[in-house]
Amino acid sequence: MFAVCVTFRIKPEHLDEFMPIMRANAATSLASEPDCHCFDVLTDPDRPDEVFLYELYNDADAFQFHLDSSHFRSFDGATAKMIESKDVLTYRGVAR
Repeated sequence: MFAVCVTFRIKPEHLDEFMPIMRANAATSLASEPDCHCFDVLTDPDRPDEVFLYELYNDADAFQFHLDSSHFRSFDGATAKMIESKDVLTYRGVAR
């Protein structure tokens, strides 16, 4: 499995606008990408400007398929001005 963890810091004035677009991207990813098994969007009231994603794919190629998809490119273009910062971490193995 290939896990992707993304932490967004959203400009406060764009938070209400960002979240519906983010949720739609997550739902479309799960519905249209057979190798995307999980796409959780998490928030915390103590950090309202932070949005955390946990995504799980079969492998790195499946994640690249996601990045190349039209729905991701649309999401990326629509939200670029809303994002203060974005950190991405990937994990390629399951510790047992």
